[in-house]
Amino acid sequence: MSYSEFKTIAQVQEKFGLTVKESENLFVDIQPLEIGDYLQQTLKRNLSIANAINTEKARSELLIAPILLEIRHIFHEQVGFFSGTEFNVDIESGLNGFCDFLLTASSEIYEISCPVITLVEAKNENIKGGLGQCIAEMVAAQRFNAKSDNRLPIYGVVTTGMIWKFLRLEERTLWIDQEDYFIKEIGKLLGILSSPFQSYYNPV
Repeated sequence: MSYSEFKTIAQVQEKFGLTVKESENLFVDIQPLEIGDYLQQTLKRNLSIANAINTEKARSELLIAPILLEIRHIFHEQVGFFSGTEFNVDIESGLNGFCDFLLTASSEIYEISCPVITLVEAKNENIKGGLGQCIAEMVAAQRFNAKSDNRLPIYGVVTTGMIWKFLRLEERTLWIDQEDYFIKEIGKLLGILSSPFQSYYNPV
């Protein structure tokens, strides 16, 4: 078994004994961040072609990766960025396989280092279909961090590049944000994505 075999919320909820809450707006108080010129120009150039190609790979490369790399820039390259990386934590529990994107509160870029903060699962126009896999990856990150006695919340995202759905895992309680966010709200997206790192670093 691997992350990709967790197809539903119910499956991962039962497997790991999670309590799921879906009726809260988790980031209502988060303020938008100013968009850097480079990201602004990159998205302006890439948006139309990503929509025209309309594949998961195109959206990952042209939309999602530049947004996540902007978070690394905001925190002076102190945020680790990993793409398509194998993240094997507990093979017997099915917590193994490849993560689309992973952000850490560590400047290490060759090996995944604790703490893993945010996992991003890219899906082609199917947010709901990616939730089970993303949650499984979040559980893995929680266990990975616990080995270094780090028990801060884990954040997850399922996105098409255009639509972003956020999750938070704390102990055995999983929150699924009732709001969806859109790429046109890029300042708000950057604010949400950067918020978990505030306790580690001060942004630019």
